[in-house]
Amino acid sequence: MHDNPLSTGTGAASLQREVAALMIESLNLEVEVDEIAPDSPLFGEGLGLDSIDVLEVALVVSKRYGLQLRADSADNQHIFSSLRTLCDYIAAHRTC
Repeated sequence: MHDNPLSTGTGAASLQREVAALMIESLNLEVEVDEIAPDSPLFGEGLGLDSIDVLEVALVVSKRYGLQLRADSADNQHIFSSLRTLCDYIAAHRTC
């Protein structure tokens, strides 16, 4: 059995915890890292983020991982649909 660190391995879990902590800190959320499920929606009924929150997250993620997230990108709805999809994007595009 092969572990893919970008989707199921420990590398993915570690990145998810790290990104969840960044989101909690930057947005002053009153949740714990373990309370943000990887596949729960970040918008609406999930974590409850709005478009301003996503801009803030995009800024800290861009600075931390050296990648470009554009506000006008058609992919943003998918990228920010869950913690897992955001982390998959970071893992594929990070420069640091």
